Amino acid sequence: MRTVTYGGAVSLDLFLAGAAGEIDWLHFSKDVQKEMAVFWKEVDVILMGRKTYGVAEGMAGSDETKEVEAALEKKSRKKKEPKLRTYVFSRTLKAIDKPGVELVKGDAAAFVRDLKQRRGGRICLMGGGELAQSLIADGLVDEVGLNIHPILLGTGVPVFRDPGHRVAFTLTGCRQMDGGCVLVKYALRR
Repeated sequence: MRTVTYGGAVSLDLFLAGAAGEIDWLHFSKDVQKEMAVFWKEVDVILMGRKTYGVAEGMAGSDETKEVEAALEKKSRKKKEPKLRTYVFSRTLKAIDKPGVELVKGDAAAFVRDLKQRRGGRICLMGGGELAQSLIADGLVDEVGLNIHPILLGTGVPVFRDPGHRVAFTLTGCRQMDGGCVLVKYALRR
């Protein structure tokens, strides 16, 4: 079965972005590049909700996204790697006209449950909000990886929302990274 991994760079108070979506506080380093290269080598599917997709489209090419884009571009140049596919979940978008991106309007949990049964690599769940909340609540997120930055934002886009019940994880990795960041990895306790 394929693995769904959720997380990303977060503030010490567990926000993915500031109140206006700002990520100017992120610390990128060679350490982060190395970690991302290892992770993205195994990913062939990205899941995101409408809001995260909108932010990602608006930030394409910005200084803050250069590291991610470089890792994905390097991956896409390798002919042996499977093509990266993105699924955007939305009940309000009418269509998405971009190669490699598919709009999913139906039940997200059913779609991801089926996707996990198909052959392929890792599945990366990006962003916060209702999509992550619903997939965590349904037990479909297998791993959480957080690069915790030493900054308190006070408010913003939370990495976790209430799944409606307790969800237990087991620590599988923890290490200090450049810039005073800490990388922690957890696996869903089944």
